[in-house]
Amino acid sequence: MRAAIFQMTSGIDPAANADAMTDMIARAAGEGADMVFTPEMAGYLDRDRQRAAGTLKSEADDLVLARVREAAAKHGLWVHIGSLPLKDERADGRWTNRSFMIDAAGQVRARYDKIHLFDVDLDTGERWRESAVYGPGDRVVAVDTPWARMGMTVCYDMRFPDLYRALTNAGASVLLMPAAFTVPTGQAHWHILLRARAIEAGCFVIAAAQTGRHADGRETYGHSLIVDPWGDVLLDMGTESGMVLAEIDFGRIEDVRAKVPALANRRTIAQDVIVS
Repeated sequence: MRAAIFQMTSGIDPAANADAMTDMIARAAGEGADMVFTPEMAGYLDRDRQRAAGTLKSEADDLVLARVREAAAKHGLWVHIGSLPLKDERADGRWTNRSFMIDAAGQVRARYDKIHLFDVDLDTGERWRESAVYGPGDRVVAVDTPWARMGMTVCYDMRFPDLYRALTNAGASVLLMPAAFTVPTGQAHWHILLRARAIEAGCFVIAAAQTGRHADGRETYGHSLIVDPWGDVLLDMGTESGMVLAEIDFGRIEDVRAKVPALANRRTIAQDVIVS
């Protein structure tokens, strides 16, 4: 598979973000890509909740989703939208952080709502409370593509290996981890976590990321990665926004799993722990 990774600096204008995404889809098609991968919050990134409340739409009315679907169909590419923030999707009134898999006909093949929400106070003074605004998903989602079964996750999910165990139990051989990582946590954990998830699962990891200084004042880490099942980093985009194409050889999965058959060897562990 020839994968196009789009590293974005998304802002507070959905139309501008949609323009950037559709332009990259057209460029990817022209360069022979099979599939395009975008970051978390690709269509709108804004920590001003009052402003966001006046901008966000439901899935049915979301401009970015509609335009990306149209571009996917026009150019005959699969597109993974890392996520879009949506409102009016939950009974409790909280918003939804939803990832989409779109096929080459522009149809939505799968949706995944981010399960794990980032609530933390950092030494830098940054304070994040995703759960105050976003509700968690409750479904683990894998989707079949022409190249591989892909497990859909988003950003903070990568810290919870049980989710990836469920996905590999379901036959996923590619783990998708789009993100908008902060710089301090990115510097400390980004590469380590992504390589660990790839190694323990014997899977490819594809992680398209947000990067740079955003219109809402935040700064994200960048370093969109593709990691192979051995833990080798095949692509690291650094901190510049833009698109890079990479070839993925899925034969690598069988080779690695033959050398380290961790999936075949792992056992179900009882939940009760004996403390002595």
